[in-house]
Amino acid sequence: MKNWSAQLRKGLVELAVLAALRDEEAYGYQLLQKLNALPAFGLTESTVYPLLARLTKDKLVKVRVGPSPHGPPRRYYQLTAAGKRHLDEMKTHWKLLTQSLDTLLESASEDS
Repeated sequence: MKNWSAQLRKGLVELAVLAALRDEEAYGYQLLQKLNALPAFGLTESTVYPLLARLTKDKLVKVRVGPSPHGPPRRYYQLTAAGKRHLDEMKTHWKLLTQSLDTLLESASEDS
């Protein structure tokens, strides 16, 4: 069960990151804290930062550099218009997928 759960989370990280950036920009560590405050996620920097780099390369996220009260400047990530469209598409697909699975699971419980 543990491996299945980890694989499921791994597949949903992009959706979670885009959703977390939907309403406001965030710097990487802030984003990581926001996601890890949710019980289903246990993400590390080695998962989130490469994803942010790919999303930036794909022009789904834009980056601005801003000052930090401590240490080096921070990189703030924000959804682009393309990122918002991509998130909407992923959200639609997720809803269809969960509705379909709910139907299967309810059917299976009725059969038992």
